[in-house]
Amino acid sequence: MAIPLLSLFFFTSLPFISPSLVKDPELIVQDLYRAINVSRRSLRHASCGTGNPIDDCWRCDSHWWKNRRRLANCAIGFGKNAIGGRDGKLYIVTDSSDDDPVNPKPETLRHAVIQDEPLWIIFARDMTIKLKEELIMNSFKTIDGRGADVHIAGGPCITIQFVTNIIIHGLNIHDCKQGGNAMVRDSPRHYGWRTTSDGDGISIFGGSHIWVDHNSLSNCKDGLIDAIYGSTAITISNNYMSHHDKVMLLGHSDFYTRDKNMQVTIAFNHFGEGLVQRMPRCRHGYFHVVNNDYTHWKMYAIGGSANPTINSQGNRFTAPNNIFSKEVTKHEDAPKSEWKRWNWRSKDDLMMNGAFFTPSGAIVSSSYAQASSLGARPSSHVATITTDAGALNCKKNSYC
Repeated sequence: MAIPLLSLFFFTSLPFISPSLVKDPELIVQDLYRAINVSRRSLRHASCGTGNPIDDCWRCDSHWWKNRRRLANCAIGFGKNAIGGRDGKLYIVTDSSDDDPVNPKPETLRHAVIQDEPLWIIFARDMTIKLKEELIMNSFKTIDGRGADVHIAGGPCITIQFVTNIIIHGLNIHDCKQGGNAMVRDSPRHYGWRTTSDGDGISIFGGSHIWVDHNSLSNCKDGLIDAIYGSTAITISNNYMSHHDKVMLLGHSDFYTRDKNMQVTIAFNHFGEGLVQRMPRCRHGYFHVVNNDYTHWKMYAIGGSANPTINSQGNRFTAPNNIFSKEVTKHEDAPKSEWKRWNWRSKDDLMMNGAFFTPSGAIVSSSYAQASSLGARPSSHVATITTDAGALNCKKNSYC
């Protein structure tokens, strides 16, 4: 993924988000499980205790639809502090149209995401939104699809550029196309010219404190979820991804060294049928790949270049039947004499149908301190943890 630099110069009103490393992962985990235990004691429902700490934090509440903002306190990993629109008003989308990207109508999704104040955005009914241009988000927004069957499809999709505190939850994002060479509004006070976009499902460009959870993504022009240009403090969790080639790119290029500060948690996702490669493909930064279920790939699952640190823990990798595609990993764009020093490890992963992981680097715990964001569950629990990956079918007055 490479967004043309020209597009940056027309959004000068957007603040630059300085990346910072997320520290003390063990303290984060302790705080999370303390909150989960309180939830279990107070709610006492059978759906609690599944081993998925995000879902156990909120899904056992039959009044989830009255307590939507509770979700913001359930994040894990490097994106744990992404509060989205938790402290703002509810905004209800009633209109699925997107006729004018410069002057969007009230009660449309585009009108909601460009506002300056924090908003928790929900949907009045099932809808398919075909965007005319990229959906350029402002900071402190949650898009919450729970309670409706919401599809963003058939046009350009979501762009998170130079903003912070975003939660994307419960959407079906598919068949995303390129957009651009058009004016697009990014705030109530500003719009600018956008050059051609890549056609990603979710594009994170210089963003921080981002949480992408329980979405179903497939069949986009470029990546399903890409994060580049100094983005950091990101969690990608509980998503179902399918029918796509280049699934996830994390890091702009081998030469863009500001991505050395990138920290991304990839947890509890199901990488499903029809996937080819990049689950994810990493550059420079620190990546915690934990308790995911990899049931399909055609080339490889996890790859990278430019010396990223990849900490793979408690995943289940089921290799394809093709004898030439059994390897989970791909060290790219470097000779072995170079990549053998990159810190890539597999710890307590379950390898199925001949799958194998090629480790490299020191393989000592201290090397992975900045690529550790939560405690991994045993790989034998992955099927249970990921069984509900993707957009959930949530109904009012019942458990989600």
